Amino acid sequence: MTDMQAAAGAAAAGVRQPLLETRRLSVDFGGLKALDDLDLEIYEGEIVSVIGPNGAGKTTLFNAITATVESSDGDIVFEGQSLLGLDPNRVTSSGIARTFQNVRLFANMSVLENVMVSQHCRTKQHAFGALLYTKAFRQEEAEIRQRAEEILGFFGTRLVGYRMDQPAFTLSYANRRRLEIARAMATQPKLILLDEPVAGMNPVESAELTGLIGRLRDEWGFAIVVIEHDMGVVREVSDRVVVLDHGVKIAEGDYADVANDPQVIEAYLGKGAGDP
Repeated sequence: MTDMQAAAGAAAAGVRQPLLETRRLSVDFGGLKALDDLDLEIYEGEIVSVIGPNGAGKTTLFNAITATVESSDGDIVFEGQSLLGLDPNRVTSSGIARTFQNVRLFANMSVLENVMVSQHCRTKQHAFGALLYTKAFRQEEAEIRQRAEEILGFFGTRLVGYRMDQPAFTLSYANRRRLEIARAMATQPKLILLDEPVAGMNPVESAELTGLIGRLRDEWGFAIVVIEHDMGVVREVSDRVVVLDHGVKIAEGDYADVANDPQVIEAYLGKGAGDP
């Protein structure tokens, strides 16, 4: 039975199917196991935080899902289809977008252009239409611009008005973070992976972006997986928390349960940290 047939059977039986699933996923770097037999399920409409100490395998998980590192074993299934063997562009086209720990933008492009170019994985008019500047090409470009402006408007006054025409490198650090999320939104994903979205922000900026994460789910319908070290953010946004340590899942549940788990306390603070 194929994954698609199994999913169809489960749907007919009323069983909720994961949007994304990793099955015994492993990633090896030489003799080092960055991920070790990881089983993870993400459902539509969920916000899941992945936490753990440095070196736990969190970013490697994102890299494996988005095909920027090769899996050593196991499978990654999105909407019933394996992602193994796809290149990063095809993973994006399938409906998964991400941001990075270190912001990656087209620094010399305008804010608006950054969001417009991110939509090209969805365009139908390619080089031929652009070369001849056909009516269909012009119409599609107008739609891309309109969608980009709508996405930027989601961030309030931060990225609209005169800022839309500014080069990305002129933005503040917090606004560059917002623009990277806007670019992810522009790919029309079903799942967004946010890698430390509030890193380097002050408390006011962090609180504002925390609210935006919830709105991404509530207003736009995205499922979201967040890697975050700020436990205040994790507590506020998460439906579920997954804890990794040395590539192994050591805990999973709501924030309160995970925060009080002895294995989690030991992973973060060292053996004996939970002892009286």
